[in-house]
Amino acid sequence: MHSLNLPVFRLMELLEEEEALISELRRQLEEEDLKPEERIVLLNDSLNKVLSSAALQTDSSALTRVKTGLYHSGVLTHCVRLLSLSPSRLGGNWTSAATLAHLTSSSCVGVEPGSRSEAFHRLFLPSVMEALLSLASQLMSRAEGSSLFRKVMDSVGWLLSAHPHLTAQVLSSAHYEHIQMCDDVTVSLLCIQMWIQTCTVNRGFLSQLGDESALLLLNEAVAQLALSSDSAVGGASTRLMLLMANQLGLRLHSLLLSFTGLDSLLEKDWRGRGFEQDVDQLISVVQRETAVSRQPEASAERVRAACVIQAAWRSLQTRRRLRGLSRAVSALQRSYRARRRRLQEQEAARQWEEQLRYQVCVRRRQARRRFHQKQRELLLLLPPDQVRPYLEECERRAAVVIQSVWRGFRERRRRSDVLRASQRQQRAARTLQRAGRRLLEKRRAAEAPPPPRTGEEGLTDRRRAEFKQQVEEYIGAHRSTRVSAEECASLHEEVQPLLRAALQGGEQRRREEQRVEALLACARTQLQLLRDAPPLSAVTATQAESFLSPSASVAARARDAHNATLQASRLPWGRTLGEMTHTGQEAGPAHLQELEAELGGLFIGGSAVDGVKPRHQDE
Repeated sequence: MHSLNLPVFRLMELLEEEEALISELRRQLEEEDLKPEERIVLLNDSLNKVLSSAALQTDSSALTRVKTGLYHSGVLTHCVRLLSLSPSRLGGNWTSAATLAHLTSSSCVGVEPGSRSEAFHRLFLPSVMEALLSLASQLMSRAEGSSLFRKVMDSVGWLLSAHPHLTAQVLSSAHYEHIQMCDDVTVSLLCIQMWIQTCTVNRGFLSQLGDESALLLLNEAVAQLALSSDSAVGGASTRLMLLMANQLGLRLHSLLLSFTGLDSLLEKDWRGRGFEQDVDQLISVVQRETAVSRQPEASAERVRAACVIQAAWRSLQTRRRLRGLSRAVSALQRSYRARRRRLQEQEAARQWEEQLRYQVCVRRRQARRRFHQKQRELLLLLPPDQVRPYLEECERRAAVVIQSVWRGFRERRRRSDVLRASQRQQRAARTLQRAGRRLLEKRRAAEAPPPPRTGEEGLTDRRRAEFKQQVEEYIGAHRSTRVSAEECASLHEEVQPLLRAALQGGEQRRREEQRVEALLACARTQLQLLRDAPPLSAVTATQAESFLSPSASVAARARDAHNATLQASRLPWGRTLGEMTHTGQEAGPAHLQELEAELGGLFIGGSAVDGVKPRHQDE
């Protein structure tokens, strides 16, 4: 366990050391007697030490933690201030200034500002970039500052690769424009190489730039191709444009439209310089984009002509249509004004309602405040011993009001349910009655005697005999399902006892259900009393009597069951394996009295032994 905690202790020690170093560095920087040269040397040594120790740790987040601590402590702000000093105050210590610029740029990459993220990206990083460009413009004009200028430009490129949103600031900076205007080939080459290195380190650098920033960068590369005659500068500019073509893709088409004659420039001035492959590839890209841009021009001309023709025709149609639109315009204006007036009235009514509602709420709040103030004043007038009874009475009245409201709501809901049920029953009864009346009407119509027949002319006695024989045969084949009145009476007498028995059985079931509900209510009440019962050591005789059952049989069965359980719990474990069933011993009254005395007044079946203290209290 101790060996497992060693890395944690080591991490805590390293954190304490880092915080101590940063705090000490901040304290030394706040001393006013230090000169700028001394501050730069102090910052170089301290930052190099802190960043090196953090980089050598196995924890991957150590370097980020140190950089974040340097930013939050204000050390990086001191670095920016020193880099922004004039050359006279730096004292000619350009090597230390370039080293400080490199360390500051490295410290700004990987910082986690947290809640200060907006200030870090919008204020702090632009100030760092401005300080680096100012130092680079100062080193550019010095003969011994070529390597230092390269170091500062590398720091600028490293910061740009981590924060691409600073590109627009760099390309529009006055210091960078001053660097671009330099005639030194080395300076121009270093600037182009800085952009190539930035695009190579961060593959998504160009895709994160806006069109304006990408156009400025492309303009710089084209300007170097047009103004410089050095092969190194031309090759670097060509490689930069190829990188932009690979990473920008279709976005390069709109950017190349601003540069006409770029392919002829490359063909005439930069062939035979040692990088023909890059030149040919760039020429093919430019010509392909130019061909794509020229192809839409012809179609655009045709589209423009078609638009002119369509516009002329539509204008003619519109003039014809407008000649008869005076009435329509008047109706439209009238409907618009009416709708606007209606909307204004609705808005005014809504505002008036909102204002009225607000005034009602304000008045209610004021009335409630006056009521509480008056109640507080009345409470101050009451004697101290009557305040609590008065508050209890107020609480009781409030409870009564709440209960009355709840009961009224419950009763209204129950009454609505009852009304719905009765209405449903009435509808069902009406449906049954309607069906019964229809059935009775059908039966009456079937039982009604047929109208007397006067006899048909031309029907002979022989024909009547044949008809009568057919009717008798049909009646014999199709017997009627109707029963006689005697059979109906006998069926009625048989059904009456069955119906009476069913009604009696339903009444018995209802009584049984009521009895079950009463028993359940009693059981719930007794369970609630048992939950709220005091412990056996503090129970009184009055409380004990409340737990006795009013039924003698129930009390006897409960007493026997409780005594049997207590006796079984006191037996040795061997006796519980079935010896009691062989011996047949039972607990007598004397044994029960001894058991009750030993258990300290435990109630067994409604009796208790008084004056005996509980055994667990003595222990």
